[in-house]
Amino acid sequence: MAAKKTTKKATTRKATTRKSAAAKPDASKPAAKKQPTKKADTAKKKLSALDAAAKVLGEATEPMASKEMIEAMATKGYWTSPGGKTPHATLYAAIIREINTKGADARFMKTDRGRFALKTV
Repeated sequence: MAAKKTTKKATTRKATTRKSAAAKPDASKPAAKKQPTKKADTAKKKLSALDAAAKVLGEATEPMASKEMIEAMATKGYWTSPGGKTPHATLYAAIIREINTKGADARFMKTDRGRFALKTV
């Protein structure tokens, strides 16, 4: 059996350029002020899926399943899925994660198997 002949690849370094003193910004000039973007001012902030779920549960009279919440959020225009195949599963996982991480401070509570309600104060 013939042994494979391997060659070592040469590595190259990027040439770094040093900035001259002339390239540094002049300290005597004031820094340019950033202009606020029109997009941030005019665009209405979209709700996240969890915020929309909390809003839907606040309007509901009884606990809801995640599929029901997704349907209600879409019909009321609070939130729509950006093309996912199982947004209800993602919402379910996000609600469970909030309950586990925030504990008593969570917005949601699990009332029955697969059903959630807003936590009352």
